[in-house]
Amino acid sequence: MRFQFDVEKNREVLRKHGVSLEQARAVFDQAYLVDRKSDDPEQFRAIGWAGGRLCSVVFEIRHDADGEFYRLITAWKATKQEEDVYAEQI
Repeated sequence: MRFQFDVEKNREVLRKHGVSLEQARAVFDQAYLVDRKSDDPEQFRAIGWAGGRLCSVVFEIRHDADGEFYRLITAWKATKQEEDVYAEQI
């Protein structure tokens, strides 16, 4: 699985939410939930573990000459509601 994110956005997300997009890639290495975040542009939210804490990551599925990749948009520590959803389904 390939990932891409804006380096400046990575710094901003880390400063604002305490988890970087680089760290958030770990969500996809284990069991995680996915749901649709928005339709235009089509974005998804994944909830899973990264850096020893439950996190949410918003991403888009994109394609280039090498195939499919995930463009990471933002990430944050999971809310109580997201924790409950994760606990119920995983």
